[in-house]
Amino acid sequence: MAVDDWRSYDSVAETYARIHAPRLAVPAHDLVELTGIEAGWNVLDVGTGTGVAAFAAAGSGATVVGIDEAPGMLRVARSLNGSLPIATALAIDLPFRDGAFDALLANFVLAHFTKYKTALFDMKRVLRPGGRLGLTAWADAEDDLARTWLELVGTVVPPEVLQAAMDERLPWRERFRRRLPLEEALMEAGIRHVRTEVRRYRFQYSLDDYVEGLSTWATGRFVRFMLGESAFAEFLRRARAEFGERFADPVNDFREVLFATGAKP
Repeated sequence: MAVDDWRSYDSVAETYARIHAPRLAVPAHDLVELTGIEAGWNVLDVGTGTGVAAFAAAGSGATVVGIDEAPGMLRVARSLNGSLPIATALAIDLPFRDGAFDALLANFVLAHFTKYKTALFDMKRVLRPGGRLGLTAWADAEDDLARTWLELVGTVVPPEVLQAAMDERLPWRERFRRRLPLEEALMEAGIRHVRTEVRRYRFQYSLDDYVEGLSTWATGRFVRFMLGESAFAEFLRRARAEFGERFADPVNDFREVLFATGAKP
């Protein structure tokens, strides 16, 4: 994936780390707890991004390796914690021996994989027998904040064009919002003792940070790609004004997260 490809997080890594990472650290800590990670374990964080889940696992006393396909995100992770081993790698064909890890985390990444079944099988491969797997996915439905953003996006990008782009970048985002399909996917991959639950979080942002943060999500990156930098900056100014009319400052963004855990037989 080219660095300037809109699908990559590279161009928004610093903004993502500043605005979203402190909030996403809360479900990341919950994921580590639910997965049952213990001090001294070897843990792999797949799709580590700026290291949110990896840092949470390291905080539990585990030895953690983080991988991601976006070198820009990894540079930010390294700047935040230079002692964390990280590498550029894909979830499919992981560059590790069989049974290398006691636990594996995949925090908000499964929906991105074109071949999620292949990715899950390789994740299981690098786990030791009895090793633990922990995943998260967004489970919330569209709310007023999301509808307002999509209405604004629809004024500059035809909905069918946006839909096609999102289907390419996040092909399984709708499927894995629900517990049963995620449970079935893990069971098909050979993971056992699968458990799922949904937790609700309140993320609070200043209005400016919330709108700027929208530019880091897939829809925002695609709109920037379509409009170019100058027109996108004007679009964000218009979005800031629209959100300011409709919502209080600070913004309370209520999100639901689906957690899934299991073990390799």
